[in-house]
Amino acid sequence: MLLAGDIHSVYLAPGSTDMRKQINGLSALVEQVLELDVFSGHLFVFCNRRRNMIRILYWRHNGFCLWTKRLEDQRFYWPEHREDVLRIGMRELTWLLDGFEIGRARGQAHEALTYTIVS
Repeated sequence: MLLAGDIHSVYLAPGSTDMRKQINGLSALVEQVLELDVFSGHLFVFCNRRRNMIRILYWRHNGFCLWTKRLEDQRFYWPEHREDVLRIGMRELTWLLDGFEIGRARGQAHEALTYTIVS
């Protein structure tokens, strides 16, 4: 279960990730490729090549949590640029999980969408 009160930031790993990776493989990606601290309390979000599955990895108190969502008929909108790590808010993560394209939601939502490119 995702607990919004405990989340510091949400980081998207652009491009595709091999969804055969579990906690150890994804945590290695966070540290080696994204160059972020996997124990920070942040959410790290990964998407597969077909854009129908998302995995969220995070550290909670004394262990890792791995959350998965798979769409049956639709696709997630996902950033492609592998050289950038995107930081978004919990509201934008909810939009993403609900199937909205977060890059275009800025003009469609009543409140402005914000995300930061972390290099």
